[in-house]
Amino acid sequence: MAEKPIILGIETSCDETAVSLIQDDQTGIPKILSNVISSQFDVHKEFGGVVPELAARSHIEKIDLIAKEAIRESRVNLDKVSAIAATAGPGLIVCLTVGLNFGKAMAMSLNIPFIGVNHLEGHALSPKLHSKLDYPYLLLLISGGHSQYLSVNGLGNYKRLGTTIDDALGEAFDKTAKLLGIEFPGGPKLEKFAQKGNPNKYELPKPIINKGGCNLSFAGLKTAILRITKKIKSDQEKFDLAASFQKTIEDILFIKTKKAFEEFNKFNLQDEKKFVVAGGVAANEGIRKKLIEVSNQNNFQTIFPDLKLCGDNAAMIAMVGLEKYKIKQFDSLDLSANPRLSLDVDAKFLKGAGVKL
Repeated sequence: MAEKPIILGIETSCDETAVSLIQDDQTGIPKILSNVISSQFDVHKEFGGVVPELAARSHIEKIDLIAKEAIRESRVNLDKVSAIAATAGPGLIVCLTVGLNFGKAMAMSLNIPFIGVNHLEGHALSPKLHSKLDYPYLLLLISGGHSQYLSVNGLGNYKRLGTTIDDALGEAFDKTAKLLGIEFPGGPKLEKFAQKGNPNKYELPKPIINKGGCNLSFAGLKTAILRITKKIKSDQEKFDLAASFQKTIEDILFIKTKKAFEEFNKFNLQDEKKFVVAGGVAANEGIRKKLIEVSNQNNFQTIFPDLKLCGDNAAMIAMVGLEKYKIKQFDSLDLSANPRLSLDVDAKFLKGAGVKL
């Protein structure tokens, strides 16, 4: 095994084609040698959302070019790469297959180990790319497809404390932005819209706020937004609704995170408690401030990935690959993509809803 392993990571779970090379370092924080990301905003803009077939076609067209660019930027010869890591799920099956097959082909041609990576585990470990982070820690994963609180107890060892029983938070942002006429991808732009409005103009629902532990629900909030947008007649009212939505989300996360802290504390007794917030929505400044506030009140240290590592990227996939490489946890080349891959394999289904708890 190389003294300082170099891992090439590949991410194609949705609409980002990404390749990254990272190298292990004696400091305990890997060095990102390259992290190239190609988004597909223009491809899906006219449809107001990601079209799986178009996304897969774009991945096929770009993956080789993105890989070559990442290798060029890293200044690493391919014979120095220790292993190939590629996202195996969850995500869009037609998109996952592109990156997975490309990674298998690379691993086979270079005769090096292949590692299939859980996309969610990539987010969970992403702060390790810029800070020392020991297990266990509490994770809030908030992205376009996922919203859940997990106790991260070790590599491959996760206990889910709470999840959304309907929409993911990123999806709620995207759908609200669309209703307000914000151009796709609207979720990340909604916060700027909100800065022009009055956050107290509209009283919006906070579903299951006082029940369900630290589980989340955003469908009722989305329905309320839809009802109000039908009556809106001015840009200022749109700004006010965006601001009210942003404030409502911040309030929900404040209350639910406090409950997640209580759950985490039941079985984690260490003095220094760490709270990691990852996923695309973790880039939202208002949410960051609110979560830091509740963390400070409850003696948790809040850790966010670098902004460029909040969204989907291949460096986080390589990070998981590096951790698995160190313990020789490799996969065979017949590994299949799993669009519904979960972090907590022991999670049980919630009655009446198609999600696990």
